[in-house]
Amino acid sequence: MSRVTTVRATRKLLQRLGPTTPDPPASTSLLGDWYATYLPWRPRQIALLINERTLLPLLMPLAPARTLLQRFPDHLAELLNAHHTPPHVNAAEVAAARHTNLATTANRSLVGSLNEFAFLAEHHRDRAEPLDLLGLSLKLSRVPCGPLFKRHVSPDRELAALIHDLPPGGPALS
Repeated sequence: MSRVTTVRATRKLLQRLGPTTPDPPASTSLLGDWYATYLPWRPRQIALLINERTLLPLLMPLAPARTLLQRFPDHLAELLNAHHTPPHVNAAEVAAARHTNLATTANRSLVGSLNEFAFLAEHHRDRAEPLDLLGLSLKLSRVPCGPLFKRHVSPDRELAALIHDLPPGGPALS
């Protein structure tokens, strides 16, 4: 069975992406589902995704919106490489992201975290073009998050702890 990832998008992003997958299967990747919204920045619109398990943020260009899910794996690979995740984890996550289902959001707490990251991204972004989306994603990953306080405090630390608990070179599934 191939690995799959579900991207759960907000209503305003779904209007740009198209139809959802009815009753999508659970994500089979280590990181699990991703939640996504769009940021109506000018001169270009941005997609903001956060990982359900670690709250790891990923910013990427929205346009062209219809190809967002096809472009997601490459941006995910770049983000995971920047976080120095092991190659076997990167490969497994990217492989799962190449088989993506689109669904509606299912967790209000994660939508709240998505809104907080959107606010912080707006505050921290450099208005100069070209906008460094990877750099901004990395900056946001170091922000303390309420849902992570009893574990590892920030998304980058949560990801590092998750990776640390995996067997070396072993499967990237929990």
